[in-house]
Amino acid sequence: MNFKAAKVSLQDILPYRDLYLQEMNRQIRYNACHQRGWSDSYLLYADEIIIGYGAVKGQEIADRDTIFEFYLLPLYQHLATRIFAVLAHVSEAKYIEPQSNALLLTTMLYEFGTNIRAEAILFEDDRVTRLSVPDVVFRSKEEYESTFGKKVEDGSGFVLEKGGEVIGSGDFLLHYNKPFADLYMEVAEGHRNKGLGAYLIQELKKVCYLAGRIPAARCNINNKASKATLLKGGLRVSGCMLLGEVKRQESN
Repeated sequence: MNFKAAKVSLQDILPYRDLYLQEMNRQIRYNACHQRGWSDSYLLYADEIIIGYGAVKGQEIADRDTIFEFYLLPLYQHLATRIFAVLAHVSEAKYIEPQSNALLLTTMLYEFGTNIRAEAILFEDDRVTRLSVPDVVFRSKEEYESTFGKKVEDGSGFVLEKGGEVIGSGDFLLHYNKPFADLYMEVAEGHRNKGLGAYLIQELKKVCYLAGRIPAARCNINNKASKATLLKGGLRVSGCMLLGEVKRQESN
């Protein structure tokens, strides 16, 4: 059987990427790399039959050194090792960077990679919470500015207000695969460790759903405070971002 990886346009891989997104059914961390032109696309062939696709981005935006998506049609997934070797060779990839819930590429990472580490924790929605904080009100940016005549300095769409002052802010980002969105928030330094972060996440989840999106989030693997906040706010761990170097082939 002959295998081939051919560089193509993004448009060429979209039918297969739709199947990948359906299979994943969760937020794709580097989805925007496709939309912003920060990746190269490859169709994968076995005996001239298209069996899937791969995508390569860079550790730096201008580079193309990292395989970050790898999908094969179910009928051909038993060929993963053989076609991935071709993709890695043709693309000259130096790194493999899956999210651990993308099982096929994660398997390839552990087969073809070395110096593997986790760099971020991924979260998805888990449960409804009913947190509250006395004298603290969750408001939209517009409501806060019209009520108090003050600007929200960081531009976030939502704030926590206490006594007319902003003590926390956050929003959700939409440059991910639909219907998912990415939550972010920050609590003012003098108001931390009071449950405000988890309350803010809880309320951001609500407005995210009302906007027709499913909330997700991430944090650095070493940020224990953020992890605890996201879990308390009703999210759960769904995976990790992994990174490894492609093993160098030994020359004879």
